[in-house]
Amino acid sequence: MANETAAFGALRPKAAQQRGQFTLAALIGGMILSGPVWAQQDGGADRGIVSQPIVQPLSAIDWLNDRSALPPVPDRLRSPPLAGPLPLSEPAVTESAVTPDVTVTPLGSAGLDAVGLLPSSVSGLPLSLWQGSRTDDLVQLLTRPSRPGLPAMQALLYTVLLAEADAPRDAGRDSLLLQARIDALMRLGAVEPAQAMLERAGPENPALFSRWFDATLLTGAEDTACAALVRAPHLSPSYAAQIFCTARRGDWRGAMLTLDTARALDAMPAFEADLLARFMDPELFEDAPLPRAPVRPSPLVFRLFEALGEPLPTAPLPRAFAVAELRDTAGWRSQIEAAERLASSGALAPNRLLGLYSARQPAASGGIWDRVAAVQRFDAAIRAGDPEAVDRTLPGVWAAMLAADLGVAFASLYSPALIQIATDGPAGELAYRIALLGPDYEKAALALGEAHPRMAFTTAIARGQVSESAPSGMIQQAIQDGFTATQAPAPMQVLLSEQRLGETILRAIEMVQRAAQGDPADLGNGLATLRAIGLEDAARRAALQLILLDRRS
Repeated sequence: MANETAAFGALRPKAAQQRGQFTLAALIGGMILSGPVWAQQDGGADRGIVSQPIVQPLSAIDWLNDRSALPPVPDRLRSPPLAGPLPLSEPAVTESAVTPDVTVTPLGSAGLDAVGLLPSSVSGLPLSLWQGSRTDDLVQLLTRPSRPGLPAMQALLYTVLLAEADAPRDAGRDSLLLQARIDALMRLGAVEPAQAMLERAGPENPALFSRWFDATLLTGAEDTACAALVRAPHLSPSYAAQIFCTARRGDWRGAMLTLDTARALDAMPAFEADLLARFMDPELFEDAPLPRAPVRPSPLVFRLFEALGEPLPTAPLPRAFAVAELRDTAGWRSQIEAAERLASSGALAPNRLLGLYSARQPAASGGIWDRVAAVQRFDAAIRAGDPEAVDRTLPGVWAAMLAADLGVAFASLYSPALIQIATDGPAGELAYRIALLGPDYEKAALALGEAHPRMAFTTAIARGQVSESAPSGMIQQAIQDGFTATQAPAPMQVLLSEQRLGETILRAIEMVQRAAQGDPADLGNGLATLRAIGLEDAARRAALQLILLDRRS
C-alpha cells in the first residue's frame, strides 16, 4: 500500500500559508516574551525588583581584558605617524566607474543542482560539465519529449544525468536542474537511481519531496517518505499524501479528521477522497464498486488501487510504473514483462532480467513464454559449451530478443561466450553480429572480422578504421562522415569554447537518436561531436547499433 504524491501534480499552497502563519505567530510571541525584560530594566525598582549593575562580559582569554598586560608591539610593526595628507601619486586602479556584471549566488543555494551518484573519477566527466550553460537551456533539453532509442546513447545519457558536477553559474535556490534530471530518469524508468539521488540531495523542499515520495511509492519504500512527512508536514505535496502517510503511521483518527477537513474545504478531488476513505475503512464500502481508474493515475492512486485489491496494469502507464511490478507481490509473468520494458530503456541490468527468465520453467506457451523458453534453452547450450546446441538455438532466441528490443541486453550477457565458441555457417555470422553489439566489440572484430568479409564496414567501425571501407546507403555514409571529420561542427565548437560540455553532449545525443528514428541528417555531426570530446566508445557503439539492429541489414 502506498500513497500517492500527486506525482507530477501541482503543489498545494496550504502548507506555505501555514508556514507563514507560524512564523508570524513566533515573531509576536517573541515580542511578548521579551516584554518583562524591558519592564524589569525600566521600572523594576518600583515593583521591589533589585536592579543589578551591568557587568561587561569577560573575554575567554583573560589578558585581553587588561591592555596593560599585552606584550609591547615592536617598533618595526608600528605605523608611522601621519605627517600631512597622503601623496596622490598612486596609479588608478580602474579606468571606468561602470559597475561590472556580477552573478550573485547565496552560499549553499545552488549545491543541490550539483548532486549526483557518479563521481568524476567514475563518470569520466569533469566537474565543469554544466558550468558555462544557462539552467533554462539545460532544463529545456532535458524535458523535451523523447522515447528510448539507441542503447549506446541511453547509456551515455544515464552517465550525464547521474554525474556529480558543479551547478551552472546562474543556478538558484530552486534546484531546477536537479528536478529536470530526476524527471528524465523517471521517464526512462530509472526510479531507483532517481530515488537515491533525491535521498543524497535531501528532499527538503516540496518540489523535491514530491518526486521522492512518488519514487518511494513505486519502489515500495513509502514508509521512509511517510516518516519524513510526519516529521515535516509542510513538505506535503497534497492533502492526499498527508492523509495516506498519517494512516500508514497508525494514526487513523488523525487521518480521518484530515480527510473530513479536506472534504469540507473542497481541498482535494472527490475521486482521491473516495479512494482514501475506502483505504481507511474498507468494510464501510464492502459492496460498493470502485470508481473507474484514471487514464494517467498518480503513483498514490496507483498504490491505493493496489491496496484495495484492484491493482492496475502497468503496461499502458508511463515506464516508471513498471518498477512496481518487480516486487514479490507481482506474479512471475508481470515481473518478466516489467523487467523487459525496463531493460529495453537501459533502466534494468541485463543480469536481473536473466535472473527472472531463469526463475522457473514456463507453464504455458505462446507470447512471452516462448521467449522465456528460448532463453533458457540457449543459456543451457552456452553453459554446456556445446557449439552444435548453440548453432541450433541461437537464431530463435535472437529473433525473440530483437522483437522485444532487447538485442543489446542479450549481447551484453552472451557475446563474451559467443566469441569463445567457434560456430560456422549462418549461425556463425549471426554470432559475430551479436559479438559486435557486446562490450568486447573491438576484440571480436580483431579476432573474427577477417572471416566475415560481407560485414567489412561494421568490422571497420569496431576497429576504428572507417575511412578504409566503402559505405553502402545513407546511414553508412553519414557514419563515415562522422568518423572521418577532424573536429566537431562549428556550432558545437562554440558551445565547447564556452564551457558548455554537458549541453554539447545532450545535443549530440539528440542528433544520433534522430537517426535511429529514421532521420540521419545530423548523424555525422553527432558522431563527430562525440569523438571530438573524447567519447569514441559511445560513437562506435552507436554506429554499430544503427547498422546491426536494423532488421533489414
